[in-house]
Amino acid sequence: MAPNTSASVSSNAIDDTQPLDATILKERAKSAFRYTEAIGPGLNLEMDLSAIYHASTSNLQEIQVVDTYFGRTLVTDGKTQSAEHDEFVYHESLVHPALFWCALLSGGSESETKEGGGGGAPRSVFIGGGGELATAREVLRHSTIERVVMVDVDPEVVEVCKKYLPQWGGEAVANHPKMELIIGDAHKYIMETDEKFDVIIMDISDPIEAGPGIALYTHEFYERAKEVLTKHGVFVTQAGSAGYVPRSGDPSEDEGSCFAPIQNTLASAFDRAVPYSVPIPSFGEDWGFVLAFGGGPADAAARLKTLSAGVIDGMIEERIGSVPGVPGHRLRGAGGDKGMDEKCGGEVLGHYDGVVHSAMFVLSKPLRKAMEGDNRIITAAEPIFMY
Repeated sequence: MAPNTSASVSSNAIDDTQPLDATILKERAKSAFRYTEAIGPGLNLEMDLSAIYHASTSNLQEIQVVDTYFGRTLVTDGKTQSAEHDEFVYHESLVHPALFWCALLSGGSESETKEGGGGGAPRSVFIGGGGELATAREVLRHSTIERVVMVDVDPEVVEVCKKYLPQWGGEAVANHPKMELIIGDAHKYIMETDEKFDVIIMDISDPIEAGPGIALYTHEFYERAKEVLTKHGVFVTQAGSAGYVPRSGDPSEDEGSCFAPIQNTLASAFDRAVPYSVPIPSFGEDWGFVLAFGGGPADAAARLKTLSAGVIDGMIEERIGSVPGVPGHRLRGAGGDKGMDEKCGGEVLGHYDGVVHSAMFVLSKPLRKAMEGDNRIITAAEPIFMY
């Protein structure tokens, strides 16, 4: 739900007829406003709401920028999109595995990669959504990139993020010479484009019934996206909740997660669709992604999951650099790093490295079993919505 800004009064309220000391007044002031977000049926995430920086309704969705336990947070249609404390975990996880895997599929052997090989790919990247500009920020960290096309449907989200969330990328990313920012329909763009891309990244809203993104999760869209990719191209999308909170014995009645249906739908269009996840505290749960591609050796999916830490760390050192004008990550309660312009390699990334890469592809046993029992595929005629 949207932020709950009504003052809360506990059942054991303090007797206001007695004098209140400074400590009590301070604690009461902190707890006067709450932010509450529905994670699933009967499950809410609640925390202190320190400030509301922005609240508006665009032609497509409600938009808020608030300050909570996790720092500045972008909320659309009552759902947290990213928070200052851990946005880099989400965005690095979405971007870097796909771009590095594209490099390896495009001709760089693992041994060559250790020496800075991997060919010149990826050069071109399409981003669907990504209004915070942080996905484009991570793409632009790669030295091989020559062109980034980002298509987001809501100009108000982009402008709000540039104003209130500059650490996500802001004007430095929006005006980067390799960046083409288009306000428009990502679905229409992919369906009509003649251009080919090395990587397609879908950083879009969850497939909720009231949201604008459901057409970007269908079998029909994925089939077309495959045609828009280059020979060794890679597709990756955020895929919603990857936690396992049992709500029903029948997966078709589970409103909570679209993780398995998104993997199944990608697998119906691509040769391989590989799920992975990371914990995102500000989302209140683990979050899923699915990486899909065609071709490659028979054991390509297994190789992706088991790439050595040395290979990943070598590629990071060789290929990753800071984006001029974008400050470093700031954890809750810590000062920002303003010296990012001079950094490269592992110093730039706050989350992703060789050790993390291997861990991301290890799904819990209950989650694996739940996904194995869910055979649903998302189509234009039969959409599936997330809670």
